[in-house]
Amino acid sequence: MDEILGQVLRSAVWERLDVLTELADRADAPSLLSVARSELPRLTDGWRALLTAHEPDDRGHCPECSTRWRQQKAPCSVWRSAYEHLVAGGLAPRPARHLRPAHALRPATPVS
Repeated sequence: MDEILGQVLRSAVWERLDVLTELADRADAPSLLSVARSELPRLTDGWRALLTAHEPDDRGHCPECSTRWRQQKAPCSVWRSAYEHLVAGGLAPRPARHLRPAHALRPATPVS
């Protein structure tokens, strides 16, 4: 049951991201402004919650990425990804197409 729920959740998130990408690419200015006003606060809140969970502990380890047997030093991959996408932006090199995850290669779902 957990596997099915996990797949449903992942599919819903990917679909939402596809819709937002499509809107960013194709919406007219008033629609884009409306979407930005409603979605940007949600996205920034989501990033903040994710990054808070990955704040390093007093020993400099990420509590979410660390295991009992292997401690993950900060910054973990979540923080590095946040920096790449939110700060470095277009300056960060993108991996070659054949090295990107499969979901990054899917075409966006058309917005109706």
